[in-house]
Amino acid sequence: MKKTLREIHKHKNILAPTDGSAFSDKAVKEAAELAKELGSKLVVFYAVPQYQLPPLTEGLSTATSRQEKERAQKALEAHAQAVLASAAQKAKLPNGTLDRHFVVSNSPYAAILDAAKKFKCDLIVMASHGIRGVSGLLLGSETQKVLIHSKIPVLVVR
Repeated sequence: MKKTLREIHKHKNILAPTDGSAFSDKAVKEAAELAKELGSKLVVFYAVPQYQLPPLTEGLSTATSRQEKERAQKALEAHAQAVLASAAQKAKLPNGTLDRHFVVSNSPYAAILDAAKKFKCDLIVMASHGIRGVSGLLLGSETQKVLIHSKIPVLVVR
């Protein structure tokens, strides 16, 4: 008896981290195709970096620096919503089969792993930018960090 892909792989929730890049778009599309094939839910996720005041703002009043930080953080969050909306549009999944979430974090790989746990994902599909050699080692890939620390399967799309 021949088993279908759906019978072999029981992935119910798939996490697709994105940063809005073309590499991430490709991974989101792959994750969406897999979710369609398996009848899974897709969670598109983005980790927004925490805003840091520039070092030369030390002389500003506390109120001014707080307002600047709030304004910048709102802009980052609006950017996150735009990235997620774009990813959702590219995924082309029916309503109810895709969720969008973002968090503020300066550690994207840790945020990805936390999101996988929070949303009960049993597969992470993410992009690799393909940086090799010394540059790749020095920069440290978020995908590489997820691969090292994840307790669930990770599908890397290149």
